[in-house]
Amino acid sequence: MIVGVGIDVVDVARFVATLHRVPSLLERLFTPEEREMPETSLAARFAAKEAIAKALGAPPGMSWQDATVRRVAGAQPVVEVTGTVQARADELGVSRFHLSISHDAGIASAIVIAERD
Repeated sequence: MIVGVGIDVVDVARFVATLHRVPSLLERLFTPEEREMPETSLAARFAAKEAIAKALGAPPGMSWQDATVRRVAGAQPVVEVTGTVQARADELGVSRFHLSISHDAGIASAIVIAERD
């Protein structure tokens, strides 16, 4: 059963300019593993994290660090949640996330479906 759907779109150039202007955002928004990725991939992961929050109803207090988007060779990316994001998912009975991300032509986008059994 679908609990929530989230979608987000990010202008890559604007996002990258913001990261350069406010370097502390890199550590606030991304896990250590994610910080090693190219800037276009970071923009897509930011869109994914926004989409995850929207799929969960965007409650206040969720930490960006509590959602990680992992690459899986030859497969869809995987969403791993901990802490505040896991707590909200548990509250809603979410047992899995389906994620699609893309970045092309200066735009990064993500869509998330939160599902429960």
